[in-house]
Amino acid sequence: MIEVRIHGRGGQGAVIASQILAEAAFLEGQHVQAFPSFGSERRGAPVTAFLRLDRTPIQVRSEVYHPDGVIVLDQGFISLHLVDVFAGLKPGGWILINTTKAPSEFPGLEAFSVATVDASGIARNHRLGTATAPIVNTVIVGAASKLAGIADMGNLATAIRQSVPVALERNVAAALEGAKAVRNIQRNNAERYAHGRA
Repeated sequence: MIEVRIHGRGGQGAVIASQILAEAAFLEGQHVQAFPSFGSERRGAPVTAFLRLDRTPIQVRSEVYHPDGVIVLDQGFISLHLVDVFAGLKPGGWILINTTKAPSEFPGLEAFSVATVDASGIARNHRLGTATAPIVNTVIVGAASKLAGIADMGNLATAIRQSVPVALERNVAAALEGAKAVRNIQRNNAERYAHGRA
């Protein structure tokens, strides 16, 4: 079973991101779970979403405490230490961060595979959200699918069209660009938790 935890702020699309990834994996024949955990329900408040994927039925119903991968929609969670986004992350697991920085600019994460993508910049270029509050979820799901082999781009595009209420083709284009823009994935000698497609 593959477990993923997504950290974002209200309005960035963390919950929809988990749903898109779940739908894309479902289209590939996997069993899936996707669900959120909210703190205070207001725009900008921390939001956590969870994703489970498996080739066999999933019996677990708890939150994800020991993820194989972590997606961070807001770099501020790391730089400001607002939330321990890496809590419980398995050694050799992967981290995807929305940032303009390179993976090497995040020291102390040598036990993991680290990747970065400028999801905010790509979302702005595709006019998703506003200049000051871009909606980065479709960019991130493209990058995560490429990084962890969650789904191929065709199934991801179908899942986006089924899950996103507006600007469907702009969202699909943003996801495809996100997949191409994942930067310098750092490898280590620990086991990589992925589906073997990346």
